[in-house]
Amino acid sequence: MIRSQKKIGEILIEHGLITAEQLKYALEEQARTNKFLGSILLKKGQLDEKDLLEALSRQFDIPLISLKIENINWDFVKNFSAALILEHRCFPICQEEDSITIAVNNPLDVWAMKKAEEEAQGLGLKLALVCEKDMEEAIGEYKRRMQTDILKPLE
Repeated sequence: MIRSQKKIGEILIEHGLITAEQLKYALEEQARTNKFLGSILLKKGQLDEKDLLEALSRQFDIPLISLKIENINWDFVKNFSAALILEHRCFPICQEEDSITIAVNNPLDVWAMKKAEEEAQGLGLKLALVCEKDMEEAIGEYKRRMQTDILKPLE
């Protein structure tokens, strides 16, 4: 993951998404709470999720994608732990020859990235950003399919 020299606040101001004053107050709150700057701005209603994800996409050079459940290879997803998907909110999308692509909401979640790297089993890890709604739909479908798979042998 290549990180831009610019901080997320700079990118947001540069693109006219927040003001310098909004950034100042959000940074003060961040210093008090240790929360992510984007989360603070979202909570205050000063930024919407799509704009935050686009800014993170620029900052980290990670593609922002639309994760649709009808395009998910569910057999591939079964190769990964429920913990990676449910607890760490890392959703496996596809495997290429030497890498695995994982959809995430938060590329700054160090523990989630560590878990994803472990489960990639030596393959490279590529990230793709997705909105919360897409992640929730994919996780909901994953839970439904897990439940169905568990119940099948009992029928």
